[in-house]
Amino acid sequence: MASIRQAALEDAAAILDIYSHYILNTAITYEYEVPSLEEFRERMSSTMIRYPYLVIEEEGKILGYAYAGYFKMRAAYDWACELTIYLAPNARHGGLGKRLYHALEHELVRMGMCNLYACIAYPKVEDQYLTCNSADFHRHLGFTLCGRFHDCAYKFDTWYDMVWMEKVVGNHGAVAPLIPYPELRATADFSAL
Repeated sequence: MASIRQAALEDAAAILDIYSHYILNTAITYEYEVPSLEEFRERMSSTMIRYPYLVIEEEGKILGYAYAGYFKMRAAYDWACELTIYLAPNARHGGLGKRLYHALEHELVRMGMCNLYACIAYPKVEDQYLTCNSADFHRHLGFTLCGRFHDCAYKFDTWYDMVWMEKVVGNHGAVAPLIPYPELRATADFSAL
């Protein structure tokens, strides 16, 4: 059975291998070129300073990863974050993404997060590079559509849209300071997820 754990910088090559498939073969990400391993490690490191970065693996092989990041880099947005998830192509549609997202959401709630956002590539018409699967996945997990940008990205000779989806997970009453994830990392328990 697959297990969830915190990512380490030593996982960067395996994680980048998953991500590179989506860069080169899909419009799921609007990135054109695969970043270097050094650049990708730096991206991971800068995320881990504040937010959770998780992997799901089976028999030591990483099958997917998910992390949170800044929604906007202003103090007033501290209780909102953007989520990212990618699974190895052969690991999709088996429930691993749902488990990984639930674990990520659990950790974000422990931090004191209130709003989760997903920025999703979206086709006007599904094609070989982009379907509505990601938006459907997020909808299934309780996210709702909160914005759409038309023809804002160009990849594979096609103009694509982008949608924002939102999930409220926290109380918008009295505000407590957000707890940076490194302060919670040691008490994370993914065994039940």
